[in-house]
Amino acid sequence: MSGEQQSVSGLNKMWPDARAALGGIVRDGMLLAIGGFGLCGIPEALIFALRDSGVRNLTVASNNAGVDGWGLGLLLETRQIKKMISSYVGENAEFERQYLAGELVVEFCPQGTLAERMRAGGAGIPGFYTRTGVGTVVAEGKEHREFDGVRYILERGIQADVALVKAWKADTHGNLIYRRTARNFNPPAATCGKITVAEAEIIVEPGELDPDEIHTPGIFVHRLVHNPHPEKRIERRTIREE
Repeated sequence: MSGEQQSVSGLNKMWPDARAALGGIVRDGMLLAIGGFGLCGIPEALIFALRDSGVRNLTVASNNAGVDGWGLGLLLETRQIKKMISSYVGENAEFERQYLAGELVVEFCPQGTLAERMRAGGAGIPGFYTRTGVGTVVAEGKEHREFDGVRYILERGIQADVALVKAWKADTHGNLIYRRTARNFNPPAATCGKITVAEAEIIVEPGELDPDEIHTPGIFVHRLVHNPHPEKRIERRTIREE
């Protein structure tokens, strides 16, 4: 189905592949929200397509930057990311090297705050006050205010130009179900994107999903890609010595 046909039909959000799904919506200098935690629940196919698109100077809001050679680490290798809004950066040597060399801007954001910033952006809330980070480097340059004698800092909601998320199961209308811990940052990322592109392992027809099991309603999803065989690499494998 062509993009023109999709815009007419409205409800069927399927695109033939990740590259086509990103066509016309990614550009240099944009802000992206990307789901995942470590390598769990990352939109693998969409990250590859984003890399191959060649767009540069990206700001990416994501829990972390993957690992060397996989996940968002692929975009660090090609120098397509200029700024990361992240919580955890400890598994990526190239991330560390670029940051210490002044080649990458990093905005550290506590995990709960990052999730809430995405959720707030998706809900149309421009900002909120939180105690998390008060008195630390996280609070530098941010508005401070006291409520009932307690000091808070103002955090801005995130509204991304494009959000990329990974689901386990979806219908062609874009309703999404995540699987266990792979849900992580995907729901708030999906809601905060002006345009949200999802990839899913299983695609079913409308009406086949139990409405009570849907995590992200299709109204938040604009484009959908089928990726039936993701690699699902393990971030770090630890085994017991005999």
